[in-house]
Amino acid sequence: MPIMFGLFVAITSPLQAEESDANVDATVTLIDERIINRWQTLGITPAEDCSDAVFVRRLHLDLAGRVPTLSESQNYLADQAPDKREQLVNLLLNSEDHVQHFADTFDTLLMGRGESKDYDERKKHKWRAWLERVFRENRPWNKVVADMLLARPESDSDQGAVWFLYERENDHQKIAESIAPAFFGVRIECAQCHDHMSAAEIKQSHYWGLVAFFNRGRNTNTKNGPQVSESAIGGFSDFANLEGSSMPNLLTFFDVDTVAEPRPEKDEKQEDAEELYSVAPRDNDPRVPGFSRRQQFASTVTANHPLIARAAVNRSWAMLLGRGIVHPFDEMDSVHDPSHPDLLDALADDFRRSNYDTRRLVRSIVLSRPYRVSSRKPLTATDPASFAWYLERPLTAEQLARSIQLTIRGQFQNDSSLVGQIRQRMPEVLPDENVTTIKDAMFLSNNKALNDVINDNDDSAHLVTRLAGLASHEERVELLFLTFYGRKASEDERNAVIDYLRPDELTKHRLEQVVWSFATSAELRFNH
Repeated sequence: MPIMFGLFVAITSPLQAEESDANVDATVTLIDERIINRWQTLGITPAEDCSDAVFVRRLHLDLAGRVPTLSESQNYLADQAPDKREQLVNLLLNSEDHVQHFADTFDTLLMGRGESKDYDERKKHKWRAWLERVFRENRPWNKVVADMLLARPESDSDQGAVWFLYERENDHQKIAESIAPAFFGVRIECAQCHDHMSAAEIKQSHYWGLVAFFNRGRNTNTKNGPQVSESAIGGFSDFANLEGSSMPNLLTFFDVDTVAEPRPEKDEKQEDAEELYSVAPRDNDPRVPGFSRRQQFASTVTANHPLIARAAVNRSWAMLLGRGIVHPFDEMDSVHDPSHPDLLDALADDFRRSNYDTRRLVRSIVLSRPYRVSSRKPLTATDPASFAWYLERPLTAEQLARSIQLTIRGQFQNDSSLVGQIRQRMPEVLPDENVTTIKDAMFLSNNKALNDVINDNDDSAHLVTRLAGLASHEERVELLFLTFYGRKASEDERNAVIDYLRPDELTKHRLEQVVWSFATSAELRFNH
């Protein structure tokens, strides 16, 4: 059965809402002041503000993961309220569409793309449901991070948090290489064999120290579902650099003190005794070591670690503005300087003081000046890191699949075959650069799932059926452009479509071809 997610508004007291609005307003002002000061310093005249028609489309894509419906766009354009942008932001942030969109995005950012079976497993083992709950309840991001790293849920509703570690299948290096960019915004892969060649602050000891925090864990199946057990002994080894020198892999990581842990003598054999463990929080869960390396990392290393907030802020900025204040967003090292260092520091501090409130952070960014500028590049700006114009970026696979279904069928299924097929062909989320290949174009030209969406048009709500029922080509052109792009056609565009439709006998096939051309167009496939 098709699923069309509706909008709902969270319930907050007037006092809470008033306090929250005041805090967000202060953060918006902070962003605007720092960005505008930078424009003035560089002598940049930024792009003018985008139109309401562009803003409503942009915001729906970024917060709800889809283009707006025709009625949503028209209602917004007709609204004369001075605070209608703030109202729309609040409505979308409290919508189920927002929950699904952020769950889609973070599933990819945290776990990477996978095959169909991987998504089935994530759903089966409650990872997807847990992610949705994280964003529906707007849980503090630092708590979310700790839950994934500890992988020791205290209730069935949080069982899915285990899957972040479990899906890596006991590959402790893969776990370390996933944790560093996902939660700290740094990449440590090249520190496996030596200290980082460019970013001197990232040491080989940080790589192997992060591995050591997790190398006592093992995937375990229990009556409560998949768990990651942890031994109280073992996991002691040395690592060698390229010069042949060896060092012990201590419990250490970037920008934190080494966690103290007694190490056995070289030939000392450790006994895995019961007294080294305590009872698990739930029946049937693995026993918990008295000294838990994972617990040390989740509670000691991540607690107030400066990069947890900075990485979250930088990634959110990249998601909403096309690139991070540090670019690439997951390489926040000394090689990649922030374009606005004071702003990044201030937003990270603000995020910490807000109790790591992701929704509040997003709201502040989308209400700021750099978010609402036009995508038309001004003559005085050359550096995209100035954020003097809105950076166009391709829709994610899920955004595109939902938008195609919604514009053509009037509703969408998150688990449709179109979603899966586009996800396999266009996997990138937050790519470093935007490249559309011939293979991408050919995929859209010959995709059966897309053709089925267009050709299965017996329903009265289907766009092809609605177009056929209109009295003139002019009306058809207007409906097509408003539905897909949220704007009116230029004269040349209008004439081109009408010329194609002009034959005396209008056929359904001709209408299907016109709809296909709009559904596969660059204007639909990019957020601008």
